[in-house]
Amino acid sequence: VIKCRAAVAWTPGKPLSVEEVEVAPPKAGEVRIKIVATGICCTDEHLLQGCFPHAEFPVIPGHEGAGIVESIGEGVISVKPGDKVIPLCMPQCGECSFCQNPESNFCKKSHFSETQNLLPDKTSRFSCKGKQIHHFLWVSTFAEYTVVPEYAVAKIDDAAPLDKVCLFACGFSTGYGAAINTAKVKPGSTCAVFGLGGVGLSVVMGCKAAGASRIIAVDINKDKFAKAKELGATDCINPRDFKKPIQEVLTEMTGQGVDFSFEAIGQADTMIAALASCNMSTGVFVMVGELDSGSQISIDPGLLLTGRTWKGSVLGGSWRMRECIPKLVASYLEKKFNSDLLITHTLPFAKVNEGFELLRAGK
Repeated sequence: VIKCRAAVAWTPGKPLSVEEVEVAPPKAGEVRIKIVATGICCTDEHLLQGCFPHAEFPVIPGHEGAGIVESIGEGVISVKPGDKVIPLCMPQCGECSFCQNPESNFCKKSHFSETQNLLPDKTSRFSCKGKQIHHFLWVSTFAEYTVVPEYAVAKIDDAAPLDKVCLFACGFSTGYGAAINTAKVKPGSTCAVFGLGGVGLSVVMGCKAAGASRIIAVDINKDKFAKAKELGATDCINPRDFKKPIQEVLTEMTGQGVDFSFEAIGQADTMIAALASCNMSTGVFVMVGELDSGSQISIDPGLLLTGRTWKGSVLGGSWRMRECIPKLVASYLEKKFNSDLLITHTLPFAKVNEGFELLRAGK
């Protein structure tokens, strides 16, 4: 058993508490990882506010991490102690019908099908003050050590800087893949990206890599426009600068609406605006943002009747995580893109709550 620090969410709506926790050794088919760096994502914020479906407290959040294998359980063959790895919040068991489908990155063992609050044997490897602590999406990267199933671990290149590639566990892969894989953005096309956080900026990067000729970035925070342009946006607009709905503005800017639109915020009204900003015949809208658990959206069916498409994308569409994350890291090392620009602050672990304050402030 390892004793280490972890940021524990004891109840929803309260700040995280950095505690000493006990992390049990890995059982058969499991891997214990020393987490070196982790990003903070809005999904963690959903969890802290009690808006993430089927989560249980107390829990150790975090799902955007990178680290080094400390020990392995019986039967583990794909990684060994000392390997650099990224733990995956979307597992790849390799056996379910989705994993067998080459066009799918979904796995039936993910939280959308069965909860990942405990490891597959329905027990936790975390305890604190004599109490069982729940896992989050099996990864719980807000702990200095964590235990995950082998099929939720991707081995990466030893040259990878863990404090940079931790973003590939969620934010970067989610946005970049939504453009490349889910939308399949075409060269010369026009795109609109709603929301310029880490995920939205990664969508911008994906649209640029796919050869889009015009990338319109939409956000109410003008402070994000310079970074968006640096990453490939051709236009940046603030909906608050116009008296008419933003979908009308985008339609006027493009003549008929954009070819591809993306919502990376997680709000019903912006999703409908993003859908309506697509051209009515062949426009494709990709939902990337995450709505609060139990949310519903009411839309005019006429928006879809003429041919628009509404698609969802989780963790970058068809990235098969165990196979694709190492390839993405290799592309990063070859300098095919610069995801480092997404990192705005680097904080010590003890200031994790400060990190969430920066997130909430849009910084």
